[in-house]
Amino acid sequence: MRGLVFFFCCLVALATCQAARYDLSLNHRKTYEYKYEGEVKFGLGKPNRAVSGARIKCNIKISGESPQAFILQVSDVTFAELNGISGKCDFNQSPKLSQRIAAQLAKPIKFEHSNGHVRQIQAAPDVTDTTVNIVRGILSFFHATVKTSPTVYELEEAGIHGVCQSNYATEINKQTNNMNITQVVDIDNCRIKAAMQNGMASAVLDNESQQRGKSVISTVQYLYTIQPTEEGGIVKSAYGLERQHFSPFNVKRGSFRMEAKKEMVLIRVSEGGKPATVGQLQNRGDLVHKLVNSDANIPLVMQDLAEPKAKAIRMIKQLAEDHKNQIKRETTEDTLKVYQLLRMLQDRDLDEMWVELARNNEQRRFFLDMVAEINDDRVLKFLQKRFQAKDVSPNEAGQTLLIAMNHLQPRAELVEKAKEIMNMEFIKSNRYLWPAAVFSFGSLVYKHCAYHSPCPQAAVQPLLDLANEGLRNRNETKMFIALRALGNAGHPSSIKTITNFLPGVAANPVDVSCRVQSAAVQALRLTARRDPHNVQEIALKVFLQKNCAPETNMLAIMVMFNTKPSAALVSTLTAHLEREKDIHLASFAYSYLENIARSKTPDNHNLSIYCSLAVKSLAAKFGRLSYNSRSFQVDMFDDDLLMGTSASINLLGGPTSILPTEIISQPKYFAIGRIMRLMEFGIRAETLKQLFGPSIPGFKGDFSFSDFQAIYNVLKNWESLPNDKPIISAYSRPSGQEVFFINIKKDLLEYIKAAISPSAPKGTPVWAAIELLQRGLSWHWTKPLLTIEARLLQATTLGLPVEIAKYYQTVTGITINAKAAINPPQAQRLGDLLNADVSLESEGVVGFTKDFWIFHGINTELFQCGSELKSKAPVELPLKLSAKLNVGKKLFELDIPACKNEFELISVSSNVYAVSRNTGNPESPKRTPMIPDEFNSQQQPTPNNWRRKANMCAKSSIYGVGVCVDYEIRRQYFNNEYPLYSILGFTQAAIRVVPAEATKPVEKIRLEVNCKPASHPLTIRHLYETMRRIAQERSQEQSNSASNERETRNSQEIMMDATAPQPVVSIKAIAMSGNQNLEGFDVTLYNPSDGDTLKAQMIVSHVGEAANWKMCVDASAQSPAQSPANVKAKISWGAQCKPYKISVTAAAAQSSASRPTLEAKVQWANVPEELVNYCSSMERYIPGMALLYGFNRTCESNANQEVSASIVSASSDSIDVAIKLPKYTVSRQAVPLPFSSTSFRVENAERNGQA
Repeated sequence: MRGLVFFFCCLVALATCQAARYDLSLNHRKTYEYKYEGEVKFGLGKPNRAVSGARIKCNIKISGESPQAFILQVSDVTFAELNGISGKCDFNQSPKLSQRIAAQLAKPIKFEHSNGHVRQIQAAPDVTDTTVNIVRGILSFFHATVKTSPTVYELEEAGIHGVCQSNYATEINKQTNNMNITQVVDIDNCRIKAAMQNGMASAVLDNESQQRGKSVISTVQYLYTIQPTEEGGIVKSAYGLERQHFSPFNVKRGSFRMEAKKEMVLIRVSEGGKPATVGQLQNRGDLVHKLVNSDANIPLVMQDLAEPKAKAIRMIKQLAEDHKNQIKRETTEDTLKVYQLLRMLQDRDLDEMWVELARNNEQRRFFLDMVAEINDDRVLKFLQKRFQAKDVSPNEAGQTLLIAMNHLQPRAELVEKAKEIMNMEFIKSNRYLWPAAVFSFGSLVYKHCAYHSPCPQAAVQPLLDLANEGLRNRNETKMFIALRALGNAGHPSSIKTITNFLPGVAANPVDVSCRVQSAAVQALRLTARRDPHNVQEIALKVFLQKNCAPETNMLAIMVMFNTKPSAALVSTLTAHLEREKDIHLASFAYSYLENIARSKTPDNHNLSIYCSLAVKSLAAKFGRLSYNSRSFQVDMFDDDLLMGTSASINLLGGPTSILPTEIISQPKYFAIGRIMRLMEFGIRAETLKQLFGPSIPGFKGDFSFSDFQAIYNVLKNWESLPNDKPIISAYSRPSGQEVFFINIKKDLLEYIKAAISPSAPKGTPVWAAIELLQRGLSWHWTKPLLTIEARLLQATTLGLPVEIAKYYQTVTGITINAKAAINPPQAQRLGDLLNADVSLESEGVVGFTKDFWIFHGINTELFQCGSELKSKAPVELPLKLSAKLNVGKKLFELDIPACKNEFELISVSSNVYAVSRNTGNPESPKRTPMIPDEFNSQQQPTPNNWRRKANMCAKSSIYGVGVCVDYEIRRQYFNNEYPLYSILGFTQAAIRVVPAEATKPVEKIRLEVNCKPASHPLTIRHLYETMRRIAQERSQEQSNSASNERETRNSQEIMMDATAPQPVVSIKAIAMSGNQNLEGFDVTLYNPSDGDTLKAQMIVSHVGEAANWKMCVDASAQSPAQSPANVKAKISWGAQCKPYKISVTAAAAQSSASRPTLEAKVQWANVPEELVNYCSSMERYIPGMALLYGFNRTCESNANQEVSASIVSASSDSIDVAIKLPKYTVSRQAVPLPFSSTSFRVENAERNGQA
């Protein structure tokens, strides 16, 4: 009987176990009550560092409306902030913000729940998106995929962070029968990520750099305790932890940290319960975080946004007044508040602001510059109205349109609206505005395609139509502008149109000019990353075309390597180069391959290997070429910083001209896993190259004066060039986007020539400017410019968005008041001014203030908290000058008033703070320095505390002025935080101009430049008189041959006077002290060059009563055509240039192995004790620095009072270095070079023979 009972009990238990389920479920007939707490902290994760954060506590109740529909009610909401030093502060409640959040959360939320997943969320229309996201953070605890078998599994599922990969591990507690679940979500590699990025479209992703390190890493982990029931598992408790590490550098070496955690504990489950009445609801989507349109939520400011128009008007007027005369550095940050207010306005508000502010020039200028930052259709509508009304000048329109178009959000509807702007008559009728608008439209298309892939062809269709129209009508201007705009757009659909302009690639024969072909090839530069295969094919075809201009072939090579070609394609190019007959093309291609082979940047990691093999194959044939068609590049990259830079200069030319046809400079900056193109410049010799041809008469190639004279003689024939074609053209591309292009034609040069001709009468533009100065000129210009607004917003487990933002802005101001006078005043033509005395009185100030921020934290319209780097750099140069000029006498005088008051010329300050802001008290943000100020004057630095403070001044008692440099740096660091700690802490540095005690009262300082001084100026006569006195003293000591020596001495003096070289220029800087003796310095330069030996002499003399200090410099250089080429310099100074002497020599030679060698030597006989002490202190660092850079140190006795260096070419890209000091020698072999050391000049016949 007992056995039967036991068997029955086992069956019941087994049935119970099988009935209990663990998959998440909610019973609509029950009510669930939980306690919820979520908090987030930002800091460095180190002791004694500042921390900021926020915390939300509440109670939640879930009741059922139907089997799959539930109502969420939130009560007892409290919000608290954290700001202070870690371990010394706690969360403090914010009653006002708590009430505001509680009022939003008190409104019931409806959601669907089935199979353990939250699906549709509904809320009242007046519930903000931020509130719904907070609710998503709560509901995410009820969203998990629970399996009993297997116990470890992974799957892709939608969650608050997006559609991401989740890894689960489950374990059943045998005592409680509860299931413990660990869920880890890979939020860095989500297929669909709840994130939004703005302002980085022009920065190309660099996957190779991200393999070396990352600037942002995030992890998320959840822990659940699930209680099983027959209906499904109940979340008994849940805990979530998200960590994010961010650094401007590599997170491996220190990072800012976010720690977001939340916890939910079940209080009770009760039967029944009537759900709350919900009223009208709107569908707000699923559990995936919905990023709020955050353009108005600038993460660096928090202000009351009520009545934004009135506040914006008031602030713009205040800014215009503050910066009216000079930049007021204290208020430059207010521009961000204005941007935020403007982004809150409606269309009619902008029109009303224009009516009120347009009448005042200062306010008008500020408004137009700042309204461009609204960055959506409102600014386009505003500009459209202005252009229709024609109440802005073309200059105002160009500046505003350029900024507005390049800062627009990359949305499809804005692209369509921009098309309308581009085609307005006001724009098309101006020859400068229209190209700017077309280029800017291309840039907008590029940004649009960066965030929308595949990008529709409709976006770029207007540019394709413009290009085809230009080709059809043979309109070179339209072809040229359209192609350059297509280059900005970088749209793959434009490839077919672009190929119509390329010979050998187009389906039909192409007959366009070389400049159009060049524009067509460059139009592929950004498409190369988006469609590398097709661009490679086209570039290779263009390279192989022999009927193209050589510079077009060279551009094809540059575009090809933008695609990062494979080893096979590089090998194909190498094979063709081995058979290349055009020596200029071969020279460029080989040097380009050399540059990439030496490259250290991550994007060229694999490509550098392919190119190094190509260089080895081509070295025997092309390794000694040095033509005007070459490429030069230097680059570097640091893995700890995760930063690098690259700069290249490409000279493109051909056999028809000795000078390059095109010169292109391309600097790049590598950071945070992206490649940022900086300011690219290009210049192209159009018809100018016709003047020079393959050679220049009298041009030797050593760039001596005779070479420049030969070039000038050729340029004098510019009037023979055609009228209808440009002589030279130039462009600039900030961030890789062309915004400026200019053609200089013959008519412009003729206009300038006529305007500045000595025969130019009154009424010409130059005369108009002169007459304006005579009447008195008063001019002021101010420009605020938000250069960078780069933002990355991501979801957090709390439902709050975490943001990483970088802002960089400049406010520039120029104020000038000037008045000129001419004596005699009867001048009728410009030539009359050549012998007139022209004087100018001017007063003003030139300055700018740059502000830079990095923010990492939570940013909502309710509150902000996080870590913030703030840097400010104001520069101010006051101008109060009196100038006199006489062209005929070659005399220029500049009077500067004596320094009476101290002023700051430039300063830089920065610090990192833990910040907290909220709408409950927006005008009182909390900012705690990330590293507390624990330093005082007595405290000594500890291993983790580091402080440097200095105040250094150099003052002149002659001029009564001094320059002071002071700085203070405070750091607190850990070894594993390099290089992050380099920006953490307080930094302040400044350069100040201060009054100094003068030996005599100084009224003004006069700078005089005389380009035709007397044959024997004061300094030379002083020198000769000193030599006479020395000779006379010696004659008294040597009585036996006194008369003979006097005769010899007199004859030498006469000879020196007769053969003394003519001074080239004399410069005097004199302190004017009324009727007292003048005092200052005189600098006289001589050019006693003879034949192929270049010589220069300089004598610096102290002018004043009983002054005898002088410095004499004698330098000479042999022409590079001579062998061996060398440079020598002798410097002596002190009383009559006697006590102290230093000589420097440098010479090129050949080593025993016939390798190019450069030898340099510094020798000294006697130097001041201060200089000896300084050099000795610096010498102590040499052994350590030598060891750091891989040099060997050998102790040996070398020549005393001498330092010599020898540099020997070890290979085409390395050198051997040896430096000898008196007591030891440091040396290193095969020091790598960032450029090729091979530079041999080879005659054309020899090169052609090699080819």
